[in-house]
Formats: sequence, C-alpha cells, structure tokens
Amino acid sequence: MRLDKGILTNIVLPVLTICLLLLSPASAQTGGHYELSWSTIDGGGGVSSGGQYELVGTIGQPDAAWSSGGSYELLGGFWPGGPLCIVSFDDYARFAELWRLEGTGLPADLDGSGHVDFGDLGQFADLWLRCCPTGWPLR
Repeated sequence: MRLDKGILTNIVLPVLTICLLLLSPASAQTGGHYELSWSTIDGGGGVSSGGQYELVGTIGQPDAAWSSGGSYELLGGFWPGGPLCIVSFDDYARFAELWRLEGTGLPADLDGSGHVDFGDLGQFADLWLRCCPTGWPLR
C-alpha cells in the first residue's frame, strides 16, 4: 500500500506534530528563580582630559534623583550648571597645605574647631570621592 503525498502532508504530518507537542514537557514554565531587575540606559558623563584640553560632558541622563545604600551613592539627572564637584586629590592637596594650622575661617577646618586636625581629616575621609557638599570650601 502506498500513501498518497497529499494525505501525508495534509493529515499525517499535522497529527504527528500535535502528538509530539502534547507529549513534550512544558519546561519553559517551571522551576528556577524569577528576577525582574530595574535598570535604565542613560548617557553617562564625566571628565576626560589630555594635555591642555579638558572635556566635561554628558549624553543624556533622564533619571533625575539621588539614591544611596550602604557605602554607595548615585546621583542621576542633568548636570547642575557645570562640572560635577567630586571630593578628589585636588581637594586633598589643598587640605594638606592647611594641615595643622589654627585660626578662624580656614577652609580645611571642616568641623569648625579652629584647628585643622584629625577631626577634619575624618570628615574629609567620609566625603572622599563623593559629591561635594553645598558650599564646599576646598574648591
């Protein structure tokens, strides 16, 4: 007995396909840990320099917010009117120039004690590589 080509393609193959689908396990719907992470793709930004040239810029940052957790901080959004102030080596060099001085109005006297000492160094270390506080005196 010979099968007709029309019967094979119109009846037998679809029936075999349905049988295989019904017998196969639905593994895509079971097991494993489901995680939906929150993330966005923003432009970033920063400072690039070489020789006498310095470029400060951003491509776009639509998430305007400040977040922190543990020892991490995240500042998002558009840059506030110029380069972002980060407590860095330049600030430390200025702080070191004023180390152990006494008097009023010293920019490195962060705790207001009238002395540039270890109390100020502790406050400086807490701010290291973070955004400068408002009115940062070491700039």
